[in-house]
Amino acid sequence: MRGYTQDKDAYLKRLRRIEGQVRGLQRMVESDTYCIDILTQVSAVTRALQAVALGLLEDHLGHCVTEAIADGGPEASEKVKEAAEAIGRLVRS
Repeated sequence: MRGYTQDKDAYLKRLRRIEGQVRGLQRMVESDTYCIDILTQVSAVTRALQAVALGLLEDHLGHCVTEAIADGGPEASEKVKEAAEAIGRLVRS
């Protein structure tokens, strides 16, 4: 079971909302909307995606990494390394 399984429906709902926002951005560009208005919406979509990413990361740490550490062995170190790399990607983005 994945760490986000219990929240899967909520994640899907959020992602569908973000998908709608991105389609709205496409319409804004197609209709030559003022640049600053488009940038404002891009910022909102970016924040929404970051919120999803942080939620998934929290679920991963709370479930997958915690479980691997409790079980011990080389998988624990691998899960911690994997999480650290994911955090690094999020920080760079």
